[in-house]
Amino acid sequence: MSKEKIKELTKAEEQIMQILWQLGKGFVKEIVEKMDEPKPAYNTVSTIVRILETKGFIDHQAFGKTHEYFPLISKEEYKKSFLKNFVHNYFGSSYKQLVSFFSKEEQIDLKELEDLKSLLEEEINKQKNA
Repeated sequence: MSKEKIKELTKAEEQIMQILWQLGKGFVKEIVEKMDEPKPAYNTVSTIVRILETKGFIDHQAFGKTHEYFPLISKEEYKKSFLKNFVHNYFGSSYKQLVSFFSKEEQIDLKELEDLKSLLEEEINKQKNA
């Protein structure tokens, strides 16, 4: 699915994906057990899991009438796609605007700014030497 655009998850879908990424694989019962209180109904989680399967985020292995689900998209793949879409939609595809926003609005301390500067300098040197 890496070639095509990855769809954005709803909040409920993302919550289930976070659990599956953590578990690696799991039955609906195990997913429900990992959810915060108040826990949603088993049928609600089961419905969302089937939606995730339809969307191509997960697949399953059948064990009789029960299914063990596992991610088809890694957390890293989703994170990259989500961030790219987020930067496009809110910052006009400009990472400079994104960094500027966070450095001004989020009160980033001097140590974090220096760390960011070091990371950026490393990346600049890599690209210059490529």
